[in-house]
This record gives sequence, structure tokens and C-alpha cells, in this order.
Amino acid sequence: MIYVLNGPNLRRLGTREPDVYGAETFADLAELCRETGRELGVEVVVRQTDDEATMVGWIHEAADHKIPVVLNPAAFTHYSYALRDAIAQRTAPLVEVHISNPAAREEFRHTSVVAGVATGTIAGFGLRSYVLALQAIAEMASE
Repeated sequence: MIYVLNGPNLRRLGTREPDVYGAETFADLAELCRETGRELGVEVVVRQTDDEATMVGWIHEAADHKIPVVLNPAAFTHYSYALRDAIAQRTAPLVEVHISNPAAREEFRHTSVVAGVATGTIAGFGLRSYVLALQAIAEMASE
């Protein structure tokens, strides 16, 4: 099993800044992740929250059960030390993903407080960022 966890505003994909995030919806993203999981032979659970405490709880749950995570922390990326500290307790790979490339956007998006405790980061490939992260985790699991 792999958790795909999404932070604030990602349920609004398709209507939120389509010039940045594209026209695909959150439902499209969830189906893409589940389909990728089927191709890789692994169950994928997709979740989204706008609540920092809920996200921290999901990260704790993943750590407690050694579940790998694909995480798009969204705005939490830039300031959530609570999320960073939860990720530091991980017991399985965690790949940070972003649909856009934060380094090519506004200055405040250039800093990720979670990147230093993630296994790796994939950014700037649209929804394909999730596919690449799922493939990376599946490959790590087979090593």
C-alpha cells in the first residue's frame, strides 16, 4: 500500500489557477494514481485535506504502519514545521511532489521545510510528478 496525501486547495484542481495547475481535476489525479498503482501491483490510497492537523495525523499513521507516502504538502511545504517533524518520524520512503515547479515561481515558494526529511522531491511535471513518485517508491520497495 502507498498513501498519496495532498494538502490545501488540491481538491480544487481543474478550477484553481488552470494556467499553473492544468485543467485536470482532483478526481482525475486520484484515478491516475490508483491506475498507476494497479500497473505497479500496489494499492494506492488517495487523500486530501486543507487541515494541517489531519495531515500530520495521516503521516503518523503511515509511520506507525511503515506505509510509503507520496506527499504534495501544497502550502504546508513552506511553513509547516509540525508536518516536517512528523515526516522526520517516517519508517518508509516518502517522496515530496509538486505539480508545478516551486523554484520557478514566487520567492516564498522556493523554500521547502519538508524536503530535508523526505526521501526525494519530484516537481514540475504536472500530474506526471505523482506517477514518477509512485514508480520510484515501487522500485525502492523491490530492491
